[in-house]
Amino acid sequence: MMLAATALAAWPARAQGWPERPIRLVVPFPAGSSPDLIARMLALPLGAALGQNLVVDNRPGAGGEIGTGAVAHAQADGYSLLLTIQGPLVTAPLLNRHLPYDPAKDLQPIGLVATSPNLLVIDPKLGVASLADFLQLARSKPRQLNYGSVGNGSAAHLVMEAFMARAGIALTHVPYPGFPQVVNAMLAGQVQACFMVPGAAMGQVRAGKLLAIGVTSLERMAALPDLATMAELGFAGFEATSWQALLAPTRTPAAIVDRLARELQTILRSDAMRDRLQALYFTAASSSPEGLARLMATERLRWAGVIKAAGVEPE
Repeated sequence: MMLAATALAAWPARAQGWPERPIRLVVPFPAGSSPDLIARMLALPLGAALGQNLVVDNRPGAGGEIGTGAVAHAQADGYSLLLTIQGPLVTAPLLNRHLPYDPAKDLQPIGLVATSPNLLVIDPKLGVASLADFLQLARSKPRQLNYGSVGNGSAAHLVMEAFMARAGIALTHVPYPGFPQVVNAMLAGQVQACFMVPGAAMGQVRAGKLLAIGVTSLERMAALPDLATMAELGFAGFEATSWQALLAPTRTPAAIVDRLARELQTILRSDAMRDRLQALYFTAASSSPEGLARLMATERLRWAGVIKAAGVEPE
């Protein structure tokens, strides 16, 4: 008991001296993915604000579950942080009975970082130029066209499942470690469609190698004003926003979480960061730790309904 009391008494002092060495920022997706790009964009100003380097550590695999689990079980000392999309936080517990972590119990929210709608992107080699034409083709070839995602339970997976249910089509799901791999698979003709964030798609869209045929925001994107919304194309109310957030292991000292949250919000309010995110078709979207926790809970309820309606079975 005396040893435990001594350790607890020393903990606030260690938190006050934090950070004393570089901080590991884990991204559970490959280099070049949207979370990786945003993590590297955030690492420099956040490291400068904290007075230590943030070292981005890519831990891809299993739809983001490997890297997320690594942080969930890391020492809660402020030297391991996680930047990830919603899949490993919201839908993974709904789809993996053997998930090696519980996001609600093992991870401490720090704040939302960025949001983006999704684009429905198809392979131009299909020979179709509109959503209506793509749906006609898909209906004539049930399960013969493939769609890519960044893992079972990812937004790219579940948004497509929800869309297929609305559209009355059946495509075959092919998961990949990250969007760079999905894009490469589309360019190689291995998959024919995907919902993905604009930052992952627009380079190839502008080069004419992929075709964007709809966006999942309720209003047109200012950066892509010529691209119709799914609602305009006949799917009223169809909306799907991807988001990225910063978290730490549960039991990370409150003083460290509070400082990280404050620094993050300051950075995301800066014009420089907003402009850099907008260049990747993301919107800066800071929140408090409590706000991110509420978002995670709300999104879990929402996507549980989609999973049930689409008949997606847990693994």
